[in-house]
This record gives sequence, structure tokens and C-alpha cells, in this order.
Amino acid sequence: MITFDDVVKTYGAGNRAKVIMRRGNFDIPGRRAIGLMGGNGAGKSTLLRLIAGTEKPTRGRIRRWGKVSWPLGFAGGFEKSMTARENAVFVARIYHEDPDRVCEYVLEFSELGHYFEMPIQTYSSGMKQKLAFGLCMAMDFDCYLIDEVTAVGDDRFREKCQLAFAERRERSGLIMVSHSFATIRAYCDMAAILVDGEIFFFDDLEEGIAEFKCLLFAKERA
Repeated sequence: MITFDDVVKTYGAGNRAKVIMRRGNFDIPGRRAIGLMGGNGAGKSTLLRLIAGTEKPTRGRIRRWGKVSWPLGFAGGFEKSMTARENAVFVARIYHEDPDRVCEYVLEFSELGHYFEMPIQTYSSGMKQKLAFGLCMAMDFDCYLIDEVTAVGDDRFREKCQLAFAERRERSGLIMVSHSFATIRAYCDMAAILVDGEIFFFDDLEEGIAEFKCLLFAKERA
């Protein structure tokens, strides 16, 4: 479970402040697969970074009861001058995982071949995503954070990713940001909507999707 206590998140100052969360007081349940929806600029990716701890709230406190991943799809944390292996070893040590096991898993899963021993700066964006995905799946997290990254690679690799997700969902929670209702239906069992600095949870996934569609329609008519 993840608890938000009076969390405020804003960017800027004065009348130009961009509000991501006004005053969040809520619990995110554990071992649920949550589809996080919101309009463009609502702050979905920022919310994932807050949950992960890679970004701090303006005010308030976020408590995590378990091990939470970094936002998968956010590959900006790699040291570009280091090889994939060196990055994997560094991350494994941070999370107190066996570096040899992690490297073996990532090398096999990412299918990077000899590029695994080359600097990240030589990678294409797709290769970086494969590395990020493999590294995240190598860790045993209580909650995985996914930010629009399920379309990595070709059809065969995407199927491999889906199988990895399915296996993790049996024992871990999942919070996924996606603009695709089909993707949310495939991976999630409940919904959350971030709108105007507030978040609303729906235990019934289809109810949440229907509510979000209504919000989109109202915005288009406005």
C-alpha cells in the first residue's frame, strides 16, 4: 500500500502555478493493477515519479509499504557513458539485489547481445527501452510503475513483455499510465482518474473507463 498524507504538488509560482495535486489524502491499495488515466498535461507521469520517490512533493508526505519500482519507461536515470552491464550492476546494488543474477536476467530478456557491453550513449531509443524493461523485470518489486512502455520492440518481444507482466501481477501491484483503453483492459483490474489536481479511484475498471470517456467528451464539447 502507498499512502498520501496532505500531498500538494505544483510547478511554478503565483498565478502561473501548474497544479498536479491539490491536497491528496488517499491510500493506493497493494496487489492491484491500476490503470491511471487523465488528459494531456494532467500530471500522470509526475504522479508516478512522486510514488516512486524520484520527485518530491511540494508539501506533504508519501509513505510506501513495500518496494516500489522506478517508472518503467523513464530511462533518463541511466549513466550514458557506462555500459548496460555497469548500469545494471549499479542499480542492483542500490536495490540490494545480486548483481550477477540481475545482469544474467537483463542480458537474456533484453536481447541486446554484444551491445550489453557497450555504453548507453550508443543505443537507439528502442534499445534503451528494452534495457529499462528488462532491468525492471529483474527486480522483485511489490509495486511496478509503468508509463506508456508496453509497445517495446516487435510483436514477439511485446508478447514476451506481456508474459512477464502476467507473472509479476500474480504477486505484485501495478500502476500503469496509458492512453489506450485496450492496454488498460489487458493489464489492469481497477481504474484511477487524475483530473484538476484530484484523483478518483474506481474498483470497477469499466466504470472508471466510462467515467473518463464522459470527461473527455465534456472537455471536447466545452
